[in-house]
Amino acid sequence: MIVAVNPYVVTNGNGKEAVQFYVDVFNAELISLQTFGEMPEDPDHPLPSEAQDRVLNAQFKVGNTTMMLSDNFPGAPYTIGNQVTIAIQIDSVDSSKQIFEKLSKEGKVTMPLQETFWSPSYGQVTDKYGVEWQVSALPQD
Repeated sequence: MIVAVNPYVVTNGNGKEAVQFYVDVFNAELISLQTFGEMPEDPDHPLPSEAQDRVLNAQFKVGNTTMMLSDNFPGAPYTIGNQVTIAIQIDSVDSSKQIFEKLSKEGKVTMPLQETFWSPSYGQVTDKYGVEWQVSALPQD
């Protein structure tokens, strides 16, 4: 079952500034902000120093909507026009797989579904209409 659908903005290294801007503009409540430097370390993929202070994920409440924001990873392509995606949060891994598979049909998988430190099943896909989705199963207690 789908839990939430959220607008997700990607910025080009100025995420903290953008979060503050949107919180101010919309009189929003900042829920959380994590940087890449706060991620668990992975010795196989050391974090470049220029990524340390970039926003990994921020969430802020605008009315009844939770908006999300992150910076792109240093060196990753950043294309104006592709900086807004839709993040969908799902209550189970099985449901995330079903939805991801349907979105992928005639689309393009950017990141296959996989376990991450924030989700047991996370992936990115552009559907056949060009809409970019981030599919994420919520952690189970």
